[in-house]
Amino acid sequence: MKELLAKLSVTFAAGSLGGLLNGLAIWIFGAFGITALFDVKIAPALTVQWLYPRIVWGGLWGWLFLLGFLPGSPVLRGAVYSIAPTLVQLFVVFPIQAGKGMLGAELGPLTPLFVVGFNLVWGIAASLWLSLVEARSGRQSASGTAMHGDLAPQPSR
Repeated sequence: MKELLAKLSVTFAAGSLGGLLNGLAIWIFGAFGITALFDVKIAPALTVQWLYPRIVWGGLWGWLFLLGFLPGSPVLRGAVYSIAPTLVQLFVVFPIQAGKGMLGAELGPLTPLFVVGFNLVWGIAASLWLSLVEARSGRQSASGTAMHGDLAPQPSR
């Protein structure tokens, strides 16, 4: 049970960090007019109310890393796992919850490309952080790579 809770915690934390960086990337692209330059209407204000759900959902999506696919390459692993939230955003959130059409069509024709890119930020950031934690702890990872010890921080020597 302790092992399961440790894996749930570390993958949630990794996903939350990815969610934070994803949210900041979306905000930066909007604030600097990059999305508008490509006729995509995604330019949120950076507020707690906007950022908080991205951090929490990022953490929940982080549990995908418990599946243990592609343990060797953090970038590839993050890219593959980013497909799930991308599909949900494009085929559930935009058309059903936000009323912005399939693939977010009402936000601009290149919206799906930005969604893919922003979710790559989430997946790769989460995967790299998770790999760093796994390497430092020297134990069996939440993602299936070999490790030894536990997830608790080790004392400095």
